[in-house]
Amino acid sequence: MTPNKIVIIGAGSASFGPTTLATVLRDEALRGSALALVDLNARSAENAARVAERMNAAWGANMTISATTERREALPGATHVVVSIEVAPREALWELDWQVPLRHGLRQPYAENGGPGGLMHTCRQVPAHLAIARDMEELCPAAWLILFSNPLPRLVRAISKYTRIRTVGKCHQINVGYGLVAALLRDRFGVEVPDGVTLHSDPGNTGVVHTLAAAGRQHVSITSAGLNHFIWLLDIRDRATGEDLYPALRVAVADAPPSLEPLSLDLFRAFGLLPIAGDTHLAEYLPWLHDPVAQPWETYRLPLYDWRGNEGVRDVLQGMMQMLADGVLPVEGMREAPSEGAAELIAGLSGRTYLDETVNVPNCGALAGLPADAVVEVPAIVGPVGIRPAQLGQLPAPVTELLRREAALVELVVDAAVTGDRDLALQALLLDPMTGDIGRARAILDDYLQTFAAYLPQFV
Repeated sequence: MTPNKIVIIGAGSASFGPTTLATVLRDEALRGSALALVDLNARSAENAARVAERMNAAWGANMTISATTERREALPGATHVVVSIEVAPREALWELDWQVPLRHGLRQPYAENGGPGGLMHTCRQVPAHLAIARDMEELCPAAWLILFSNPLPRLVRAISKYTRIRTVGKCHQINVGYGLVAALLRDRFGVEVPDGVTLHSDPGNTGVVHTLAAAGRQHVSITSAGLNHFIWLLDIRDRATGEDLYPALRVAVADAPPSLEPLSLDLFRAFGLLPIAGDTHLAEYLPWLHDPVAQPWETYRLPLYDWRGNEGVRDVLQGMMQMLADGVLPVEGMREAPSEGAAELIAGLSGRTYLDETVNVPNCGALAGLPADAVVEVPAIVGPVGIRPAQLGQLPAPVTELLRREAALVELVVDAAVTGDRDLALQALLLDPMTGDIGRARAILDDYLQTFAAYLPQFV
């Protein structure tokens, strides 16, 4: 395998950086590669390099490692560019994404990747990501961009539509699916499930999700498809016998722990197919979670993101990153870190063909009833000739319609975020399933554009 030049932008992230470094440096197929680490914070970039050098020496990876705050220094000659970045301050801006519509009478269930908050998140993220892709067009046009940033499908679509760079999005949300089916089939497989179990997308819940997902992977194999954070379980098999376990899941719902993703299980009962991204993400793409009279967030026990608490988690992780860099903590414990998927994609695109259970790529016929260029999350064959999504055919018509509506909205949101067109932004809000009033949509947009003016150079 020809040595690669791997650029990681956002390498200083305390949540993303250490595990990504570990999985890249431990992969024997990537030995001898050049590894260029980029972070806007000079200290974070330096710490990432020091951690990588420790792993490099301990694991015999034979990589050449560099660090910089300037991505254009790192990009020339790159074969793969891994990106996980957020416009800062992440938690403070996200909280405003939720608060601004609330001032106008709209309570969003989560406000990260869907709803009005998802529109603003996209509008802030698109300029930075397009700038990276356009630098790649100039400096490493043949490189693959491997994207982990949110809102993932909207960013993948923006880069695919407005640049020539080949891009793939990667998300670990399928782990929630494995955890969900493990909890439902707990008696069958002897899985211990804690009281009050939830699989909500919150750093404080990571341990529960990881433990149940590991148990699920031990006993079952699943095939899923849909849109990112909006995926549905198509097939589930007993790993030992190959038995179809969907009938067992339908029976198990009647005895599900009451705290276990009640929204997902209600949709399972209604549509006959189980959504598996978890309730907090799922709620963002549906029209039934914001009614101020019914208060469905109470019915389905949907928590808001803990902005203050997770700022504290981020500080703790930064401290651990510093200790890894300083040699206070051993790197050997990172050798078994669960992979986010970057190393596998790099090795696969370089020549080690494999089946990836979930990638975010243009549809190209994978899911019938959705546009060819819509970014879908499906299994795919990854190899040196590129990424070939599995052709999965037709999902149930109501599920396809839910996905089609979101895919159409993504297109409008992306165009608005790229062009800074206020009319498109208003249209995107009006097509959003959380919006029920034209005047409210105009008021929210005006408030957003004033609140975030410093972060939205395209809306001049």
